[in-house]
Amino acid sequence: MSPTIEVDEQTYRSIEFAASVGGTTAGEVVARLVKSASVPAAASKEDEERKVGVYVDYEGHRTRGNYDRDTKRIDITSGPLAGQSFKTPTGAARAVVTHYKPGVNPNRNGWSFWVLDDGSGGLLQTIRHSP
Repeated sequence: MSPTIEVDEQTYRSIEFAASVGGTTAGEVVARLVKSASVPAAASKEDEERKVGVYVDYEGHRTRGNYDRDTKRIDITSGPLAGQSFKTPTGAARAVVTHYKPGVNPNRNGWSFWVLDDGSGGLLQTIRHSP
């Protein structure tokens, strides 16, 4: 017996319609939808230039993220906080501290907490005002 997925009647009709139009099966339609949702969109060259990889080692755990030069946001890309986005490096630093050591005052200066993930060992502070 094959695994099954429960969907509401309207969704099932939509999948069946897509399958008939595409000359395929309902299962293949679902598989394509899952695959397309699972593959990250290619980053534009502009996005790559704007974003800088950062990390922090805290309480024996490495957390990686991307710092956006335009918005000053940090998007966490690894560990238990992966997928979360913070308006400031300080907000992201506080979240890391709170997660790994909840009983400690989380106030941290995010600019001196995050390290550039370029092998230089430089702090995020070093590019704070650079274009």
